[in-house]
Amino acid sequence: MTPDTPDTTDFWPDCGWRLLQRNAQGWHLPTPAWLTAWLQRPELALQPESCAAETALHRALQDDPLRPVSPAALAAMLDADVRDNYGHFLTLRDALLQAGSLEAWLLALWRGGRVQVPPLFIDLVVQAVLRGLLDGCNDAWQARAAEMLFRPQRMSRHEDRLLAGDRDTLDLQRETHGFGDLGRLLAQTRQPLKAVQLQVLLPETQAAYWAEAARPGGRHAFLLDLTPELRQDLGHGLAFHLVPAHSGLQALAAVLQLWVQHLLGVAVRIAPRQRIDEPQWRWHVGLDVDSTALLNDLYEGREVDAARQARLLGLFRLDFADARDMRADVAGRPVYLGLMASAEQTLRVKPQNLLLNLPLRDAV
Repeated sequence: MTPDTPDTTDFWPDCGWRLLQRNAQGWHLPTPAWLTAWLQRPELALQPESCAAETALHRALQDDPLRPVSPAALAAMLDADVRDNYGHFLTLRDALLQAGSLEAWLLALWRGGRVQVPPLFIDLVVQAVLRGLLDGCNDAWQARAAEMLFRPQRMSRHEDRLLAGDRDTLDLQRETHGFGDLGRLLAQTRQPLKAVQLQVLLPETQAAYWAEAARPGGRHAFLLDLTPELRQDLGHGLAFHLVPAHSGLQALAAVLQLWVQHLLGVAVRIAPRQRIDEPQWRWHVGLDVDSTALLNDLYEGREVDAARQARLLGLFRLDFADARDMRADVAGRPVYLGLMASAEQTLRVKPQNLLLNLPLRDAV
């Protein structure tokens, strides 16, 4: 490896992917080492003010992360938030062990299981699975696009480019000018402070992306270019002119394709499209709440105002490699996917939508 070659071998170390094991199916098994690593997360790590009960439980779980924990041990903690955090962790631990793999737990949860852990914990499991899917990936755009499946985005326009930035990072930057607690203090006292600029992921910045992604506690500080050019309303469809070089939409399509094949075991091809080609398409899936509602309205022939249409970020076409994997009434037909910003210009991709709403032959 030359000094100019980015090291892509160990990105997102905080998700603990290297502590997991795989079964014959390629799914990820929760290991004691991976569960122990959770204890170092901010939600569970010991603090100077941690009470004796919390300290005792934390140390006991470090020694044996699979040990049973009594309700009394949780109740003895003085801080209610700490009790909740440990309770959620233990619920997640037990559910993962019962399911046998991270993927099996996610599918059971999304297919009607009872949600008993915070969304953050679900996102962290999704991140670990995606890290495994992208192992060996040297495409920074795909890695950055994969972040959209477990971290909300905030959309912005700059010089006619449509950019997706990590919502939490951008909000913190706005609050603290990029200087953490110091920036927050100066903002409160109305002191001027120049903000640290986030970078757009470009060929000349991809090495910096990998360096940041490989750093423990690394920031999600890179903007992904999702620029489509809206041309005209075509009735049911909306036409886009896609930028071919390093398109964030193409990278997202590649990640979604891996996601479906890994979780559902069916081969599909997903690619961005300029428009929906069929006047009466047969099947669609929204990748978020807003695109689901929009595609439903377009499918039903309801009027959609221009402002709402303008929030559509992209369209994709999904084709099954083998039509026999599809429901008989739509076998061989394409599935259209939508991606859309909210009215507040945020984007929350729901990775479960593709797993639950495809027209599978043996759909649960």
